[in-house]
Amino acid sequence: MFESLKNILIGKDEQGYINQNMDRKEIEPLKQIQVATAAIFVELAGADGDFSEDERQHIISSLKNRFDLEDEYIEELLDLSKQKLKESVSLYEFSGIINENFSSEDKFELLKNLWRLIYTDKKLDKYEDHVIKIIGGMLKLEHKQVINAKMLIREELGLE
Repeated sequence: MFESLKNILIGKDEQGYINQNMDRKEIEPLKQIQVATAAIFVELAGADGDFSEDERQHIISSLKNRFDLEDEYIEELLDLSKQKLKESVSLYEFSGIINENFSSEDKFELLKNLWRLIYTDKKLDKYEDHVIKIIGGMLKLEHKQVINAKMLIREELGLE
């Protein structure tokens, strides 16, 4: 399945041949959205230098809920998103896909899930704080929205 997902993202047909006539945006847009979303979660989870199992489980849960995915597919999606992150120059390619396909409400929900990810260890690291503010800007959300999402999640989790 990982190979088929990878082929879809790089524009190969079912026989494994690159389809020169197909625009990349026509290639399984939902798959691109899923990879972009997973990549942003993975990048933020590693911002503090510690990608914990709790953070991994939060990412899995968030992706399953958002996209109604099965466990086997989630693992492949995480692996592919990590690979795409290594190949990418910046998060703009991922945020661009999200901006094209998510409503402002969807982006705010994503932001709240990113704050939940940060607070899986009940603390805010300065690197996580920096990266989420960058992500918020790249998702074309106002700084006020980033802070509102943070405060909502802090309240939800009972953090002072």
